Amino acid sequence: MISALAWVRKGAAAAKPTTYEMTEEEYARIQAIAHSEIADAKKELKQKSKLDDEILNDPALKDFDLENYDDDGDDDDNGSARDGDEAGNAHVFSTIKGLAYYKNGEEDPYITFKDQEEEPEEEEGDEVRIFDSDNLLLVAKTEDDISNIEVCVFEGESDNMFVHHDFMLPAFPLAVEWLDFRVGRKAEQPGGGNYVAVATFEPRIEIWDLDTMDGMYPDLVLGTQDKKALRKCKGKPHADFHTDAVMGLSWNRLVRNLLASSSADTTVKLWDLAAAKCVQSYTHHSDKVQAVQWNPAEPSVMLTGGYDQRVAALDSRAPAAVSWWSVDADVESIMWDVHSPSHFYVATEAGSVRYFDIRAASPAPLFTLVAHDEAVSAMDQHPTVRGLLVTGSADETIKVWDVRNQKPAMVISRNLDVGSVFAARFCPDESMLVAVAGSKGESRIWDMSSNADVRATFGDASARSAGPVAEKPLVGLQHDDDDEQEEQDAVIAEMHGDAMQPLEPASSSDDDDDGSESDEDAAMASDN
Repeated sequence: MISALAWVRKGAAAAKPTTYEMTEEEYARIQAIAHSEIADAKKELKQKSKLDDEILNDPALKDFDLENYDDDGDDDDNGSARDGDEAGNAHVFSTIKGLAYYKNGEEDPYITFKDQEEEPEEEEGDEVRIFDSDNLLLVAKTEDDISNIEVCVFEGESDNMFVHHDFMLPAFPLAVEWLDFRVGRKAEQPGGGNYVAVATFEPRIEIWDLDTMDGMYPDLVLGTQDKKALRKCKGKPHADFHTDAVMGLSWNRLVRNLLASSSADTTVKLWDLAAAKCVQSYTHHSDKVQAVQWNPAEPSVMLTGGYDQRVAALDSRAPAAVSWWSVDADVESIMWDVHSPSHFYVATEAGSVRYFDIRAASPAPLFTLVAHDEAVSAMDQHPTVRGLLVTGSADETIKVWDVRNQKPAMVISRNLDVGSVFAARFCPDESMLVAVAGSKGESRIWDMSSNADVRATFGDASARSAGPVAEKPLVGLQHDDDDEQEEQDAVIAEMHGDAMQPLEPASSSDDDDDGSESDEDAAMASDN
């Protein structure tokens, strides 16, 4: 399952990521973390041992002899080892006479083919290099109860995507946010950085350096690691740290040391990355807070949405003055309109998208878009093309909308074979690329610039008059079985003496939804 995506701005990543090195300072930091974790583990083990003793000494269970339940019965009544074993630890070949043992093949006379000297490995070079033309996509993935962040490289010229490196997470990831504010070991270095903040089911925020490979621990952790303190106030609001899962993140691009987070503990917190501490805690919601986002034009204004079916806008400097808007279900995601920062979108669990004006005297939406039959779990807007909105849903479809002039209309609906859609993000540098991922654990990159319906709706006059254009296929991660299949196809083609022709990409009319605006899927505008 892929639960979140984030793009890295082109050129922000180091050309050659460094390999993690253990310094004295890093050793001391890790030792302190390990000491704390070991102490907690000892306490838990002691509690478990006490519980086990109580069970073993229970008179009702005495007859079952649970203390010796796992014995295999190989020992005799006196507890001695079986015959033939010296002290119960005989070698497996002890009964074979004349067996000679050699430490290596050079000494063994029966081995005539001697070991070849291994050639020295080539130094890491171009295989780990990130070029200026590469786009990086951060993928929050969980498979077999193991969660990690995959740093994927997308080579646009060859339509190829692969995992460059990754790092493990302590729990299921709920949100990821890219930032270029230096923290941790590189905090004193000049210039911007290349980091990702990760929110998980744990009540902490981890910040990792993307320019370091094989890292052992995050460069910065926001929140307390005192498990005793967390157990005392589990799920209850606390002024200095989160006490439940962190559900949303938003980095302030105008005041770069500020990171906002929303949590299931009903609070929204403001973190100072330079000081690595919480500087404000807001408690205006009455239920879990699903999402938070800073306004792109006003650095102190933020938007929050929660399971209390309400959206709030407030100035972080005057949190008592809160403006409220109600919606029809739990909030799934919120988003300021980058083309008009006084407006914002709200996606809900009921499948609707509402568009509000923060300046309006009435709290009614300017329009309501009935986007999907199930929850709208993903939403994004084009960074430069006004009115181009994409939504994704648990109904496994991704839809493109034209919301210009507050008269929304569906442009196209597609199933990209990612399962329930949990994330959809436009690339900030390649404007018509959108990354989509979901419950199947697969991500797809869709180049919408070659889609006929999108070109007809949002293209300029020259694009509309240029005639039909073959739509580019979707791009996903290259797997080993994909390589094998390509080799098999090449062999078959050679045997038949004719190059195999690739399948033509399906047009919008071939999808499950034909892409035309129907009565059921059409946008509904309410002039409230």
